[in-house]
Amino acid sequence: MGTVHARSLDPLPMQGPELGVQPDDIEAPGVAREPQQEVLDNKNVIVQRVHIDGLCRTKDDLLTHEISGIFGAKNLIDVFAVVKADALPNGLDVTFEVTELRRMTGSYNTMVGNNEGSMVLGVKLPNVFGRAEKVSFEFSYGTKETSYGLSLFKPQQGNFERNVRINVYKVTGQFPWSSLRETDRGVSAQLTFPMLKTSQTLKWEGVWRELGCLAPGASFAVREESGHSLKSSLSHAMVIDTRNSSILPSSGGLLKMHQELAGFTGGDASFLKEDFELQLNKTLLWDSVLSASLWGGLILPIGDKPSSIADRFYLGGPTSIRGFSMYSLGPQSEGDYLGGEAYWAGGLHLYTPLPFRPGRGGFGDLFRTHFFLNAGNLCNLNYGEGPQAHLRKLAECIRWSYGLGVVLRLGNIARLELNYCIPMGVQSGDRICNGIQFGAGIRFL
Repeated sequence: MGTVHARSLDPLPMQGPELGVQPDDIEAPGVAREPQQEVLDNKNVIVQRVHIDGLCRTKDDLLTHEISGIFGAKNLIDVFAVVKADALPNGLDVTFEVTELRRMTGSYNTMVGNNEGSMVLGVKLPNVFGRAEKVSFEFSYGTKETSYGLSLFKPQQGNFERNVRINVYKVTGQFPWSSLRETDRGVSAQLTFPMLKTSQTLKWEGVWRELGCLAPGASFAVREESGHSLKSSLSHAMVIDTRNSSILPSSGGLLKMHQELAGFTGGDASFLKEDFELQLNKTLLWDSVLSASLWGGLILPIGDKPSSIADRFYLGGPTSIRGFSMYSLGPQSEGDYLGGEAYWAGGLHLYTPLPFRPGRGGFGDLFRTHFFLNAGNLCNLNYGEGPQAHLRKLAECIRWSYGLGVVLRLGNIARLELNYCIPMGVQSGDRICNGIQFGAGIRFL
């Protein structure tokens, strides 16, 4: 519902027998053979033609960008293949043999979100217009969310990191911690491009939201939020990621900053939303890793209308403040958690290999033990009081927890945690999970 929780609403070398010295291997005395590498380096060539076999749909202008570097070759080392076809004395023709993807491909897989799983069926049309475009349709059925969407992906020729994506989608999600059901029908357009060492994304999104009660005993505050609304928003995201792994990094850092402005392009939701994520990782002795994370966010309503329950932040659970139930701390009404307009959360972890290193060099390297300390707060602010009052409120009633557990890395896709948690700083209305807690997801504090 807010950005704190997840929504989508090498071959082996072979060696043959050693052979004896052959007559051709014996050099005449006093004659030094020029090394082969030097001969190749000193042979000046000109690439005069390039042939590409096996393509039907791909357009020539896309290929020109991809192979333009071959014409700058100065010697044989720079050339991949040589074809003799009426060549100049020092000229080369280059032939690439390629295979295009099928016009249509299908996929079936499972996906792990933050403490939820789903089955995903997909159909893709790669290179549909001949310039590396991709049209895809995906249907996802999960424990808390069902969605389907149609998207068009178009990269810039010669620079796939600069691309445009257009999505049309429908997402239906259940949020039992709020007794809320939400259905989003929307369209979005986004531009992604690199800038210096960052990845930048500009996005417009228009979404028709339908909120309803998930349970008959939903609180009046949730019932009051029920109904239809239209959100049109502009957003910007910046990412700097130098980590060596996105799931269990041992070095590097991550900085994400996201801003969203709703109401400027229409709709009945008006707010300014800011949130960020910071992570630093450092390898210590004996393959242990120290990791520190900090999250924070603020939503500022524009005008007299308060923020919607669908736009606020949520905190707590095995992927954020461990030892608390999923998104079950902060403002609540009759047992339903309503989210907050401001939050912060910090985490400190010490990851170590398993004791005695069982399965070292194989399956055992997928596991880590970790000791953690988490803390954070989620609240609403009175924006007329000023920044100092806001900081004081965020510093009040801090929830925190500590414990230890085992982490399993599922490739570079997701991770599982089994922890023993001790929650502290518990406030009235918070739901806790004292003892064993299981977590699965892709984004952890």
